[in-house]
Formats: sequence, C-alpha cells, structure tokens
Amino acid sequence: MTRLSAGRLRHLYHRGAAWVIGPLLVGLITVFLAVESDRAGELNRLLRTHYPLAPLLLMPAGFALIAYLSARWFPGTASSGIPQTIAALDQAGPEKSGRLLSLRIAIGKVLLTLGGLVVGASIGREGPTVQIGASMMHLFYGRGPFRTAESRRILILAGGAAGIAAAFNTPLAGIMFAIEELAKKHVFNANSSTLITMVFAGLISLFFLGNYTYFGSTNIVLDLRAAVGPVLLCGAIGGLLGGIFSRAMMAVTAGLPGATGLWIRRHPLMFAAMCGLGVALIGLATDGIVFGTGYRPTRLTLEDHDLLPWYFSLAKMGATLLSAVSGIPGGVFAPSLAIGAGIGDNIAAVLPGLAPHSAVIVLVMAAYLSGVTREPMTSFIIMMEMTGSHQMLLPLMATTVLASAASKLVCPARLYETLAGRFMAV
Repeated sequence: MTRLSAGRLRHLYHRGAAWVIGPLLVGLITVFLAVESDRAGELNRLLRTHYPLAPLLLMPAGFALIAYLSARWFPGTASSGIPQTIAALDQAGPEKSGRLLSLRIAIGKVLLTLGGLVVGASIGREGPTVQIGASMMHLFYGRGPFRTAESRRILILAGGAAGIAAAFNTPLAGIMFAIEELAKKHVFNANSSTLITMVFAGLISLFFLGNYTYFGSTNIVLDLRAAVGPVLLCGAIGGLLGGIFSRAMMAVTAGLPGATGLWIRRHPLMFAAMCGLGVALIGLATDGIVFGTGYRPTRLTLEDHDLLPWYFSLAKMGATLLSAVSGIPGGVFAPSLAIGAGIGDNIAAVLPGLAPHSAVIVLVMAAYLSGVTREPMTSFIIMMEMTGSHQMLLPLMATTVLASAASKLVCPARLYETLAGRFMAV
C-alpha cells in the first residue's frame, strides 16, 4: 500500500510539474525574449545613428557568426523553429531525442534570435517561441506518466501553441495554430492540460507585459455588404504575393540548381555573410526601415496615413527572404505582417475609395500572412486579436480563406510542412 501511494505521489508530482512549471517557464522565457527583442532593436537603431555605415560591416560578419554558432554549438536552431517543432511531432516512435527540441536548443534560440535582431536581420521572435515552448515542455517527457509517443506529442503541441499565445498575447490564435498547423497530421485533443498550458503561459505574458494589442488598436468597422470588393482584391493580392514569397524561400532552402547551389552548400558561412550584406544594402537604401521585425512602421501606418514609402513592402520582402535563407534563427510571422502592411498601404494609396485606410491595412496583413503560411484561420484570429479589430471578424475570415486559395495557385506546397520534411530527412 505504501509503495502504491509513493508511486501515485510521484505520478502526480511529475504531472503537476509538467503542467505548472512547464507553462511557467514558457511564459517567462517568452516575456524575456519579447523585452530583450525590443532592446535589441533599440541597440541596432542606436548603432546606426552613431555609425550610419556600420551595417556594411556588422551585418555580413554578424550573419556569418550567428550561422556558425547555430551550426556548431546549437544545431537545430536554424530557421524559424516551427518546422523543427512539426518534425518533432511527426516522429513515429516514443524515443526521446534532443536533435530538434532540447534545453540547449531553447537557450541557443533565444540568444541567436536576439543576436540577429541586434545586427538588424529582418526576422521575428514568434516562430522561435514555438520551438522554445515545445523544447521546454519536451523536457518533461520520459518522466512519470509521460513515456508514450502520444504523451510526447501532447507536450510538444502544448508548448508550441503556448509559445504563439504568449508571444502575440493571443490565446485564441495559440489554440487555432495548434489545430491548423501543429496537429495537422494528428488528432488534436483539446484536453484540460493542453489548454491550461496555453492559458497559463499567456497569463504570465499578460502579468508582466500588460493587456496590450501587439500592433495597437483600430476601431474600424467594415460592413460586410461593402466589403466584397476589398475582400476580393486584398485577399487575391496578399495571397498571391505571400505564395510567391513562400515559393522563393522553399526554392532557396531546398538548394539552388547548378554551380550556385553547389557553392552555397560548400560555403554556408560565406553565403550567410552575402545575405547579411544584401540586407545591409537594402537597409541603407531605405534609411534602415527594413531592419528588425517591422513592428514600429507597421504600428505607425495602422494609426496614420502616408508614413511608409511606396517601396517598403518590396524592400522588406527582399530583406526578409535573405534573412530567412541565410541559416540564422528567426521567424517570418512579424516581418510578413509588416510586408502586408506595406502592400495594404500601397493599395490604399492607389485606390483611396476602396475602403478606409486602416481596414485595407488589416485585411492585407492577414491575407499576406495567410498566403505565406497557408493557415487562414490562425491568420485572421492573430490579426483580430493583435489589432483589437473584432468587428472585422467576417471580412478578415473571408479574406484569409481567399488568400490561402490564391497562394496555392502559385505555391502548391505548404511552407512549414515542406521545411519540416527536410528536418525529418536530416
């Protein structure tokens, strides 16, 4: 009886530790990464203010160094982190492996993502938080009741979704992301433990950062009867351009054909340096507006008109593509939303009578993100929660569904699933 009681106590201890300590760690690390990401961006702006030509030296050297550290000391941290999480979920057996998810990877992901933002890479922190959250929850696998392949998937799923929920302060988006992307090949079991992890991690973010909307708030209302034109145009343009970006990214990461692809495979650090130089040149040509996540210009253009130059979306797209394929850690969620804001600003300028300015911005941001990720439900919920535009529910939903369909015309394969397959093949 005593032995049974002791075993039961150990069982409860391990279960409680996973579903209490785990989300606490995810939330705290996400808050740390959010705060330090802002500081990293400020440090980059300070360096450029005092040394305007510093990016020409800093970015090639910084990209090469970060790519080296990622490959040498923190293997598994390259790219956004979402493909690694999906690949870990898709592993068939119950064996615990640290190749894609581990404490070392979580630490490396934090440090190298911050390093990328310091040097000015066009990356986001949201994708990395998915891998960080999954890694922290994966630490509890193999202990107590968590010894089956199904329990491993539940832990990874909860951690990854909690990362999105805490990073964007969007709990509903975390749940939808788990259903739409992470659990695509598996039955999503919305049990209390999984939901508690997402809610608890989100509450930690809320406690330290406050009840904020990531890109500010907009009270714009777009009547559904008057939204047909804007939905069709914004959804088609945003989806097609998002699909083009995804196709270009997959093509480069898969390995370019011929001598170019062979050279990249043989000289990955040199290629990273060249990508850094490319981002630096784009940044200098655009007065530094493409550096970092794109959070500040996106928020400003939602609140006012004519703040973004006409070339912002194209320049940001180029900088984000070079950063994404360079081999350094970093996500594409926030940069994609910034690109969408730039495209929306252009559409609003060319067709001022189409819809209110901020409505067009929000619709194209959601459409472009849906085009890149092919996650329409996650995209519209993220936009709705991040901008407080709950009154735009139906137009946003229709726009992202249309954008996903338009993206499929130019890019039949899904970005994260394709990249995840390559991590599975390693």
